[in-house]
Order: sequence, then structure tokens, then C-alpha cells
Amino acid sequence: MIHFTAIIEQFGEQGEKTGWTYVPIPAEIAGQLKLGYKKSFRVKGKLDGHSIKQLALLPMGGGDFILPLKASLRKLICKHKGAVLKLSLEEDKKAPELNRELLQCLSDAPKAKKIFMSLPRSHQMYYSKWIESAKTIQTQAKRIGLTIISMEKNLSFGEMLRWNAQSVNK
Repeated sequence: MIHFTAIIEQFGEQGEKTGWTYVPIPAEIAGQLKLGYKKSFRVKGKLDGHSIKQLALLPMGGGDFILPLKASLRKLICKHKGAVLKLSLEEDKKAPELNRELLQCLSDAPKAKKIFMSLPRSHQMYYSKWIESAKTIQTQAKRIGLTIISMEKNLSFGEMLRWNAQSVNK
């Protein structure tokens, strides 16, 4: 476990990262977490004493990384841009798990399950995280249904979202 402090920063104009709030992770610290690694990887540990897991460190070049801080996480730790944050991190080697309810429902839809299971793990996780981010059980159920329909129609995640938006607006 690596322990250090950092100042929370925010991107101005930075392409797709514009406006992101993050903690910079210098190459020397990233190297202690995962020696010589230049791609994104997941960490677990604590931010100001609050437990975290499965957060991605994103490469920024030259061995440096960033730890993006979503609004919900910043709210939990009561921190914002410019605040000092105490971090205790280590690599999280556990593979992210897919939403259990989604997997149960897919078992009742063999065609959808076959297509879903043929997707790259990262694409499966888009669906799973989208389902888990729902604030109510009803919304989760709706998203699981949409995922199954999109698999049966062989739609990508983006195509499913557009198809659903068009269906709602009719």
C-alpha cells in the first residue's frame, strides 16, 4: 500500500477530459503501484479514510497517471478542486463483476446472452455499470430490459441509447 498526499486538480480545455476533476499520480508513485505499466489499471484503498475499490488510474504520458474523481466521490469525501487529499492506494487485481440481476435475466434470454457474452469484457461492463448507476430498482429493471432487447437486436451500447431515445420521443 502506497501512502501520499496530493492536491485535487481540474482540467480546463483537455479534449474529452475537459472539466474532469482528478488527482495527479506522478510516475514514481504509479511505478510503485504497478512497475513499468503504461496502460490504465484499477486501484483500491482509501481517500481521506473513505474506502474505494475498482477506481481506474488513467495514463497521461511519461509514466504519469490521473485518478479521476466523480462528483459522487467528491461529495463523499467532502473535497473539491484545490483541496489536499490523503491517499492510500494499491493495485486492485480483482476483476470487476457484472451486475448479478443482469446475468440472471440473460439466462432467460439465450440469444441475448450469447451475444452479450461474445462482447469484450469492457463493453459488458458499460452495460453493467449503466444498470448499477440507476437510482431506483424500477430504473435498473428498465435498463436490464433495454440491455436484453439491444442484444437481441444486435445493437451496440450507443445504438441502444439512441434507439431508446427515439422510442421514448415517439
